[in-house]
Amino acid sequence: MAGHFEATPGGGASVALDEVEVAILRSLAVQLLELIGPGDEPAEGEDPLTALFAEGPSEPPSDPALARLFPEAYGDRDKELREASAEFRRFTENDLRTRKRDDALAVVRSLDALSPVADSGAVLRLTAEECHHWLGSLNDLRLTIGTRLEVSDEDEGQGGSLYRLPDDDPRKPMVMAYLWLGALQETLVETLMP
Repeated sequence: MAGHFEATPGGGASVALDEVEVAILRSLAVQLLELIGPGDEPAEGEDPLTALFAEGPSEPPSDPALARLFPEAYGDRDKELREASAEFRRFTENDLRTRKRDDALAVVRSLDALSPVADSGAVLRLTAEECHHWLGSLNDLRLTIGTRLEVSDEDEGQGGSLYRLPDDDPRKPMVMAYLWLGALQETLVETLMP
């Protein structure tokens, strides 16, 4: 999986992906959508503006991956900071969840719209706006996988333990996905830099 993004005219980017890469990316994005959960759609007949003013949760998620995606704003060192974090979460988490869902949905939709080219896979072409959705989703996927793998700063370096896992280690496929997503993210960021 050596695909990397290249800049396209108009501020977009493109990357060649084979069938396996497309399937992995789509599967991971769908799993991210399932982890984040469905949106709070207004009940049938309810005023849609009500959802705009709905308050979100005040407690951090118990799932470590969700807690990484929706972190505390001010930490939890003392009671005052915990209260401020709860207040901040209550008014921001719903919007953050919506943005993360939109990013993951954009990834799924762009992958679903691909047309395969013979046996060589396909070329994914993203607009500038789609690039931003992809950056958000790639970041969320790496945060989630990194949390599940309990990745530390030492693991990230070239000499880190992620690079030395034996092939029979059950974490190896997720580590490979984690590293590959990082490479994709890095080349996408590079293509968007002026």
